[in-house]
Amino acid sequence: MAGLKGIFERFRPKAYGRRPPLILINGLAEQTESWFRNRRFWSRYFDVFAPNIMIYDGGVIHGRIENKLPVTVEFLVEQLHTYLTQFVQTPPYNLCSSSLGGKVAVEFAAKYPELVHRMVLLCPSGMGDKEQLPIMEGLKGGAKSMGNVVKSAFHNVRTADRGMLNFYVKAIDNRKWKKGLLRTVNGTLEHTVRERLKDVKAETLLVTGEDDKICDPKTAEEAARDLPNGHFLAIPHCGHAPQIEKHWLINRLVTHFLTSAKPTAHPRWTQLILSKPTRVAK
Repeated sequence: MAGLKGIFERFRPKAYGRRPPLILINGLAEQTESWFRNRRFWSRYFDVFAPNIMIYDGGVIHGRIENKLPVTVEFLVEQLHTYLTQFVQTPPYNLCSSSLGGKVAVEFAAKYPELVHRMVLLCPSGMGDKEQLPIMEGLKGGAKSMGNVVKSAFHNVRTADRGMLNFYVKAIDNRKWKKGLLRTVNGTLEHTVRERLKDVKAETLLVTGEDDKICDPKTAEEAARDLPNGHFLAIPHCGHAPQIEKHWLINRLVTHFLTSAKPTAHPRWTQLILSKPTRVAK
């Protein structure tokens, strides 16, 4: 009966009550829309927030450009802190980040440990390796090459959504967007968080794609050992965007890791499909 109840609650969660908060932090070459294969699923279990702290053609980044100020990881961390403490106000938070978002998440968790419950890092950058940025080639090559650049993030290019490809092909012709992206690249590329991992108290899952061509999977595995409460998973036949390319697994793995009393990077299939929606007692 308990198993049947879990299945029922998974598909028909209680309508009223506050879910645990889940904060999604996208990467450098992504927008919040890049979580399009995850947000609906995670909304069964969490109150999902995706603060768009990197709007390349927006007023915040271009205000800094006009004032000759850099767009740094430290700046993005404080933007995230302002958003959470003023507009969400339900700590502690679960963080799930991708690529450059991993730098922001690690720095945030190390600086504000009391605000973080658990954390998932998907192909995080800043782990100590030299990052490859194919999007820079797209900026130079224009719209014709941008499609191939986006596809380079995937092991199986057929998993690259056409709408996503069209977005970047159009964005590359937006001079304001390109200028904001370049300022963010210049301010964040050299920032590493390897030495900060030891300061992360929250239980953390680091996931890498075995075929990630942007952030080295071996470096990611070595970095995971520096986390005091770290777990590590390498996904075969997967590139730099597991939340898209392997969304079935990532959706359930993140849910398990953030809600289980004893989370693991290698849960049984029953643990993946029988997670029950929870509510925060207030």
